[in-house]
Amino acid sequence: MASIKKMMKKGCEFLGTKYAVMGGAMSWISESNLVSAVSNAGGFGVIASGSMPAEILREEIEKTRAKTDKPFGVNLITLHPQLDELVEVCLDEKVSHVILAGGLPKGETIKKLKEGDIKVICFAPALILAKRLIRNGADALIIEGAEAGGHIGPIATGILAQEILPNITEVPVFVAGGIATKQMVECYLEQGAAGVQIGTIIAAAKESIAHENFKKAYFKASARDAIASSQIDSRFPVIPVRAISNKASKDFMEFQKQIIKKCDNGECEVAEGQAQVEHYWAGALRKAVIEGDIETGSLMAGQIVGLVKEEKPVKEIIESLVN
Repeated sequence: MASIKKMMKKGCEFLGTKYAVMGGAMSWISESNLVSAVSNAGGFGVIASGSMPAEILREEIEKTRAKTDKPFGVNLITLHPQLDELVEVCLDEKVSHVILAGGLPKGETIKKLKEGDIKVICFAPALILAKRLIRNGADALIIEGAEAGGHIGPIATGILAQEILPNITEVPVFVAGGIATKQMVECYLEQGAAGVQIGTIIAAAKESIAHENFKKAYFKASARDAIASSQIDSRFPVIPVRAISNKASKDFMEFQKQIIKKCDNGECEVAEGQAQVEHYWAGALRKAVIEGDIETGSLMAGQIVGLVKEEKPVKEIIESLVN
């Protein structure tokens, strides 16, 4: 049987790294410290731009470059109101790879990045969309299952892998969601993956700036504690968010009810209400990660959190997946 490192050759060549292990872009967590640690350990760190304005992203890129001379990328949210400005920053800073997330990117966005010699990676939630993204110019794809933390789709990683990996061979495909052991990495590589993306298992790493309370919540949690949020009203098609269940999870359900009531009473438009529901998690995540409020803050985590039991260096975590 080929070694994991040999099976990662295609992914390593695409990323320019020792290992085809990407760090998931986690808002407030995937900043210069964690991103550079992943890259220095042989993986591919990714800055989570989240809701950053353009100049803050520029500063984060510069901070990361001061801490590593290895390749890293930037994750951009396609629904960001300043997406064009963020794209310009990536072009100005000559970022090597950009990951477009949070919705299907426009062909013009992909084209502009590629014209600046940036490799574009997109999330593909289904085979038909994977093919469309490749036609639009995507250089690589990520398939992420419902086991993952944060905003998730409805399909499990194993199902997506069986649907997409045998049918997409023209570009590298990275698999994400529920990955914490080398056995799982090997499983997806044997199915045709070029590499993997990890998030939850490095969120509480030694180099992560996440608050001590946030990390302790991870260490205490089991897989069944990481629950996906529910949608109450079809008029508000909220993307599910997987997080460790706490008061914030319950508060979100009440928040949805309050917004729905306001819309029913004519106090706000449905579009405005939906925007408020979508923005709920941004502030709640900062509360937990930065301020350490693990009751009313969001503890976003994948189901693999049950295997995260102690604070480890990123290098040790990555090498446990490939050696």
